[in-house]
Amino acid sequence: MYYEHFGFTSPPFELTANARYLFLTPQHREALANVQYGLSTSKAITLLIGEAGTGKTTLLRAALESELCRDIHCVYLNNPGLSRDEFIETLACRLELSAAAADSKARMLEELEPALLERRAAGQTTALIVDEAQRLSDDLLEEIRLLANIETDEQKLLPLVLAGQPELSERLNGAGLRQLKQRVALRCVLAPFTLQETAAYIASRIRKSGGEPARILTREAIVAIHEYSGGIPRTINVVCDNILLSAFAAGRGSIGSDLVREVARDFDLTTPRAASMFPEPAAAFPARPAEPEVDDPAPVRADVDVPRPRRFSLFGWSS
Repeated sequence: MYYEHFGFTSPPFELTANARYLFLTPQHREALANVQYGLSTSKAITLLIGEAGTGKTTLLRAALESELCRDIHCVYLNNPGLSRDEFIETLACRLELSAAAADSKARMLEELEPALLERRAAGQTTALIVDEAQRLSDDLLEEIRLLANIETDEQKLLPLVLAGQPELSERLNGAGLRQLKQRVALRCVLAPFTLQETAAYIASRIRKSGGEPARILTREAIVAIHEYSGGIPRTINVVCDNILLSAFAAGRGSIGSDLVREVARDFDLTTPRAASMFPEPAAAFPARPAEPEVDDPAPVRADVDVPRPRRFSLFGWSS
């Protein structure tokens, strides 16, 4: 509805995991490199941890579409709330094993290793990626540990990527899963955006959709979006989509913090929650150091040049 109003050629803040809008902070870039490396070199298990909405699924898709992973045949499981039998059936079907393999774990394992070896001989690596892995039962985590053991003398035959929320990392610290944790070869974490990263992320998506970020959002709006979203990309998208719609309905071409606050109220978002969970944004505006107490402070001279404070814009810091 608001696309023409703001000059967009495509939706800027959809919630789909579109790799076109992938925004790489240094931390996201490192995580992407870890996933690509883990898949392309057949590491046993690569662990990708991040809060809900931090971009894990988008990053996984970007890795699979990259040149490094062009020869990866991926079995992607994004609904891991399965029983053991359902997991075996799903794995057998997606690996194109026989119907008998889907009904029997023993038959599945019997067919799996030769199939993986055959594909490896043809220059193709088969990998298993489990998204939302914090939902895996202990039984399925044990099955994954056994799958990670399939190997030749030189390399793993079925590299795995487990992507999940911080609860997954906590579970792996338990004594019952220590053997699985020992097989984690690579581990990367996605944190929420800082204030500067939030601004750059919003600007990037607006530009890729044909808009001009500096004309649409004020500095105050950017700061408010960051505070209410806590730097979570998915929440940023929801807030931005709704403030653009509200601005269109009101006939406004520029968005201030007032519209952000209205949308935040509608979605029950509060800044204290964001500030307490993610302290990094506060560092973007360092507190002024306390001045020492003196008995007779000297007067300020009018002819002394006082440094001007730096301002934050959508494109970074400026003088």
